[in-house]
Amino acid sequence: MAAMCGRSILRRKTSSLYIDVWTTRCLSARSPVSFPSQLRRNHPVRCPMGERRLSQAQAGGPRRPLEGLTVLDLTRVLAGPFATMLLGDLGAQVIKVERPGAGDDTRAWGPPFVGAESAYFLSVNRNKKSISVDLKHPRGVAIIQELAAVCDVLVENFLPGKLPRLGLGYEQLCEVNPGLVYCSISGYGQTGPQAQSPGYDSIASAVSGMMHITGSEDGEPVRPGVAMTDLATGLYAHGAVMAALLQRHKTGRGVHIDCNLLSSQVSCLTHIAANYLNGGQEARRWGTAHESIVPYQGFTTKDGHIVVAAANDQQFVSVCNVLKLKHLTNQPEYKSNKLRVQNRRELLRTLSQRFLQEKTADWLRKFQGSGVPVGPINNIQEVFSAPQVKHNGLIQEMEHPTAGQVTVPGPAVRFSSFTHDRATPPPLIGQHTVQVLRQTLSYSDDVINALLESKAVTQNEVS
Repeated sequence: MAAMCGRSILRRKTSSLYIDVWTTRCLSARSPVSFPSQLRRNHPVRCPMGERRLSQAQAGGPRRPLEGLTVLDLTRVLAGPFATMLLGDLGAQVIKVERPGAGDDTRAWGPPFVGAESAYFLSVNRNKKSISVDLKHPRGVAIIQELAAVCDVLVENFLPGKLPRLGLGYEQLCEVNPGLVYCSISGYGQTGPQAQSPGYDSIASAVSGMMHITGSEDGEPVRPGVAMTDLATGLYAHGAVMAALLQRHKTGRGVHIDCNLLSSQVSCLTHIAANYLNGGQEARRWGTAHESIVPYQGFTTKDGHIVVAAANDQQFVSVCNVLKLKHLTNQPEYKSNKLRVQNRRELLRTLSQRFLQEKTADWLRKFQGSGVPVGPINNIQEVFSAPQVKHNGLIQEMEHPTAGQVTVPGPAVRFSSFTHDRATPPPLIGQHTVQVLRQTLSYSDDVINALLESKAVTQNEVS
């Protein structure tokens, strides 16, 4: 049965100020609820009923897929902010909620800093508005409740159980907004024996087996050079939110998404996991090599490194031709990939000695047109000097209100219907607090000033 909405006006004293309070009642056959607001608006926000809601989209120009949708971002650090940044890249309005004062933890993760902003924070927070709200203040909680009532998506990464205790859990918020897509990101999941353990990329990388299989063949386990567990979780969360929005379009109902670091990384073990689950084969570290394909690894050259990936017998023959080691193709122990895997040590010793004789650039030229995938092992300077990286729009420049020009990695996916040329810079803490309260929740200036005075919210003075 469809939900029904009703409103009434109460008069309540807050400090020395009497304010009119809109009490919004969303009634459903399943669970009648009442969700009073503590703050007066210029006009009431309508009661959401699960339908697709559209905020003001940009006029003119090509529309991005998520324009008109609003995301309430209660995440910090990496997995959550990465997911919400991707949603912002696709046109969603992302409202990032930060604690007054310090804001997102990563704002302090440096050096390097660009002005007062850490490069870490800048890398995953473009296309967002920041509001600074104190969730320990009852008025702060009320603001988040009201924002959730008019948003399409909420993403959070608090410890399981923390937000429900504040009145901000999925079951509580979906009663006033049945169409809300609520995505929870945690370390280990919302339930289970480790649900209350905090989630950090390095820990999840260790317990999921990722660290066990990463590192040199005879060396110690190694943490990947970038937080791949966090990033994989952000990608899973982004995809899950997109699927949930599509489902909502069909059903009119939102959903609770349980996304966590452990599950994301274990699922990414793919064939390594299948080797164990089906064949009982324990994994080991292989450095740059592949346990099931030879040659498929990095080699040291005269002045650097090159990676060669001969994934089939024809490509192996081509490698031997380029290296002028054609006699290897006639040796019976190298006739198939299975045999090359079994006899990898002697083969790799021969190939390694040959690669040492010439420079990386020379080898790359020799392999051109051979049909063998090859590439240099670039440092970061070489990465962003590469013509293809520039061509793909992976260097994104923005003008920050205090740091000046900032540059971050651009979006990885391009669309034929629009370009990523309207990115807004990562926000200052509380840069958009007043704007969001006024435009999204229609609060009057008197109420906004009262909230600022009470320290329930803060506004960055630069704005």
